[in-house]
Amino acid sequence: MIKAFRNVAISLCAGMLLAGQAQANASNYPNQPIRIVVPYAPGGFNDTIARLVGKKLQDAWGQPTIVDNRPGGGTILGLTNAAKSPADGYTIAVVGFPTVANQFLHKKLTYDTNKDFTPVILGAYSPNLLVVKADSPIKSLKDFVAMAKAKPGKLNYATAGNGTSNHLTMEYFKSVAGIDLTQVPYKGSAPMITDLLGGQVDIMFDNAPHVMPHVKAGKMRALAITSEKRSPLLPDVPTVSELGYPDFMVHVWYGFSAPAATPPDIVTKLNTEINKILKMDDVKKAFADAGVEPLGGSTQQFATYFKSQSDRWGKVIKDANVVAD
Repeated sequence: MIKAFRNVAISLCAGMLLAGQAQANASNYPNQPIRIVVPYAPGGFNDTIARLVGKKLQDAWGQPTIVDNRPGGGTILGLTNAAKSPADGYTIAVVGFPTVANQFLHKKLTYDTNKDFTPVILGAYSPNLLVVKADSPIKSLKDFVAMAKAKPGKLNYATAGNGTSNHLTMEYFKSVAGIDLTQVPYKGSAPMITDLLGGQVDIMFDNAPHVMPHVKAGKMRALAITSEKRSPLLPDVPTVSELGYPDFMVHVWYGFSAPAATPPDIVTKLNTEINKILKMDDVKKAFADAGVEPLGGSTQQFATYFKSQSDRWGKVIKDANVVAD
């Protein structure tokens, strides 16, 4: 009995010591450089948001912030590195649409999407645009659906590969519109855009920042946008939902997560500071210029959003029998 009591007492003391250490870490945080893992090559908005937020964190806290680009495997390489990093708040990762999709596209991942990360904040999102070449005979979403139904499988659409946001957005639309199309996969948005403009493919969904400049330049026609409401940047482009497909809303989103065991007080500190950053005028302008909407909110709100995205895209992927390339 005495020995058992002593063991319990030791366990309690050890737990209190660990809690005290975690609290001390949180109170002193940060006292060394912070690394932001970006599972993409430099250049896209995933990289941009990391650099914008990283610079502001550095300004606020006086500690260097290092953006660590680790592309490969459709974000898997970078997220594996982040998941296996120390859970001390000095590594955070940019997460997004592929983070949700990959858990359903791959039979086995090198990390557990739901157990190896803790949400920090949902930073921003941007809609997709459904676009055709400016001189395409497809003048509207109604034209597109009618043509696709008249010639099942004859119209082709560009994607950046199986399981990418533009591919799954079209799979989702195919299911709600009851149409059949032929996918033409590419390695990224740039070659998709080149071939759409060249007339090699008929239509595509792509993230607004990628195609908006071509729409504004008159080289592409935007048939619809996947946001809840029309974009002030393209006020004449209707939403998919207002054109007869209620609740069809799709966003490519950008968030930050940390390794799962990161102390909650540190996660809260990161969340609070990034919320402040997302409200700064220069940050909002940089986002708007890219066609991206800053968001923010609590860690729980991000967790809820992540779950809803998992539910939606898990169903789309399963129903369409999509697998990774």
